[in-house]
Amino acid sequence: MAILDMSLEKLYEYRGISPLPEDFDEFWDSELRELANLDIKLELKKADFESPIAECYDLYFNGIDGTRIYAKFMKPKEVKRKMPALLEFHGYEERSNDWSNNLHYVASGMCVAVMECRGQDYLKEDSCKFKSFKSKGHIVRGLVEGREKLLFKNIFLDTAILARIVMNMECVDEERVFATGGSQGGALALACAALENRIKGVYAYYPFLCDYKRIWVMDLGGDSYEELIRYFKFIDPNHENEEYVFNTLGYIDIKNMVHRIKGKVNMAIGLRDDICPPSIQFAAYNNILCEKELVLYDGGQKPYLLNLKDKIYKWAINL
Repeated sequence: MAILDMSLEKLYEYRGISPLPEDFDEFWDSELRELANLDIKLELKKADFESPIAECYDLYFNGIDGTRIYAKFMKPKEVKRKMPALLEFHGYEERSNDWSNNLHYVASGMCVAVMECRGQDYLKEDSCKFKSFKSKGHIVRGLVEGREKLLFKNIFLDTAILARIVMNMECVDEERVFATGGSQGGALALACAALENRIKGVYAYYPFLCDYKRIWVMDLGGDSYEELIRYFKFIDPNHENEEYVFNTLGYIDIKNMVHRIKGKVNMAIGLRDDICPPSIQFAAYNNILCEKELVLYDGGQKPYLLNLKDKIYKWAINL
């Protein structure tokens, strides 16, 4: 296969060059403890979308800072026993899939929850108030103020809250909850499993938000990582705070999170991916300590990886 990045031999050894903060696990354990007393103000409302096989709901909950988070929730109309559930996360600056895109999972006896990322949805309020760069800028938002204010820190916690909500539903078998997504969605699926390690399995494809320093050095990523370029260009042009920047981003670096995952991880990587280059994805994969499996494609994210969605469906229904 053609490779955009390092040789395949080196990719299987590469673990990243972005820093791992010394108190990484302590920081995230502290953040998770904050969730214990959080009043999430959960709401489930019948959705406008209707299906002969699925009950569809608009699901709302409060995030760690009070931001109202939205997710689509679907379950089979005929519930005879507790069912497995799939958590799905969308790509960067995108939105959740249409309701109909996930009916095949419901038809196969699964519940499905699809979260809209705060700051990227177009439906409800966005109370993300951070002093930082505003052009795109979700990665660097909150960076000036420190790790506690990072937007993606809160988004990662949103995924854990959603997982706990779904696990507590009467119709769901809490021991059979899984997560999936591509690009940003792949990163969030991995983050979700790292923060809620009862997640039994993950299928992440070309995950985003990995090894920020590597993507900076390679000068790749296009629009997806443009904010790093613009941050240094306009906020820190002489790189006086470069060490601070990459150390702080280390708290939201997926390669630093994946060692916390307990359930099995499946990943798909395209070796011609110039948005999330292979090396940054391998940095995440190679730091996973639990059972894992990798499939490689001779391609990139666009237009798509052939047969991948079929593989994910087969994975999901056989869990």
